[in-house]
Amino acid sequence: MQTDEFLAELDGMVNDRLDRLAESAKAAEPAASLGIAALLMTALKKELEAAEEAALWLTTEDDVDVKLALARQCGDEAKHYRLIEARLGEMGIDTREFSPLAEGYSPMFRYLKGLGTTVERVAAGQFAREALAGVHNQVFIEYCEARGDMATASLYRDVIQPDERHHHEMGRRLLGRLAVTPEARERARAAAARTLEIAEELQEMVRLKKGIARAPGC
Repeated sequence: MQTDEFLAELDGMVNDRLDRLAESAKAAEPAASLGIAALLMTALKKELEAAEEAALWLTTEDDVDVKLALARQCGDEAKHYRLIEARLGEMGIDTREFSPLAEGYSPMFRYLKGLGTTVERVAAGQFAREALAGVHNQVFIEYCEARGDMATASLYRDVIQPDERHHHEMGRRLLGRLAVTPEARERARAAAARTLEIAEELQEMVRLKKGIARAPGC
């Protein structure tokens, strides 16, 4: 199998799963007690976890291109956290005493943190999870627009989404260099697939337990 063929296969697998996730996300409505501000609060945890995950991998990575990609991602996720925090401030929400990790780390973070090889990390973190973030963010943008919150929609559409697309494309380019053996490709497939499986499980769990739906990604 040529590299282009493998990447096309991976694109197809991920896009099929993302289509299902998007349809599921659009079909659900947040609980009546939850508004856009509450959904933004959930995004703070995702952004912080994404920044920490990239930082942890960065410290143990030998590949310079991957190390620098992780550094860029870490900075972007931290930037997103501050931008969301600022938007919440504009909405009258004081986040200074808010602890995003008070309930502990998510199953997604724990899975990603445990990945031990570069190709798995890139496939799961940058390629699959960042593509997933783009899908969730688009659903959230449409939700904000439907409720007249153009400022929040603009923040995601014009600032956060371009960064997520960059992370995903960066992961795709790195996989073109890293996933060149049958073993590496199988590791990449499995890591991307498991990432999306966890996303499906979490999406349904938070909807049922907390009424959270149409929340943004990271």
